[in-house]
Amino acid sequence: MNNKTHTDFPELPPLAPSRGSIYSRAIFKRLFLAQGWRFVGEFPNLPKAVAIISPHTSNIDAWHGFLALLGIGLKITIFGKNSLFDTPLKHLLNWVGVIPVNRENPKGLTNEIANIIQANKQIWIGMAPEGTRKKADKIRSGFYYIAHASHIPIVMFAFDYAQKTIRCLGVFHTTGNFDTDLNDILNLYQGQFSPRNPEWLALPLQKHWKKP
Repeated sequence: MNNKTHTDFPELPPLAPSRGSIYSRAIFKRLFLAQGWRFVGEFPNLPKAVAIISPHTSNIDAWHGFLALLGIGLKITIFGKNSLFDTPLKHLLNWVGVIPVNRENPKGLTNEIANIIQANKQIWIGMAPEGTRKKADKIRSGFYYIAHASHIPIVMFAFDYAQKTIRCLGVFHTTGNFDTDLNDILNLYQGQFSPRNPEWLALPLQKHWKKP
């Protein structure tokens, strides 16, 4: 019998941005644990961060990720095209925590997001470094430069489908050297993850996957 305890799920630290109530958190926590999943690692007590989670190889990644977030009660901010807010999706996007930005100019986008981060006392930005659930040739640099420009750390999470576990891999502080820092970040993922769809695993993550 797989008996779950409170140690399989973290409590939200006081400095992190929160959402939901004690009742909603209990419901989503129960849903997460009922599927046989668990959460491993110390959840960092930070008011601001860029949160990344890898690998992203399936639409169901979002299901497990959002159940965990809603169970913990962490408010995650996601950025989306401003044109989406001219559609009927506007109210749903606002509820989820999506902030409209102009994505036409990547360099301007980094500064725009950095300004939004600086204007908030508590904000966690959620991003998928691969940028797609399909097989990516490289890890996109957006998450890194947003964190560096905003002077906030990166918090790393990993999906481990083999162990049905979401792992918190800790906090990373950027130096400004993307290539060197990315190599260090990927090394921290070494042996800590397993994809749902191995054939779609991003090329940079493949050598860090400890295959069964």
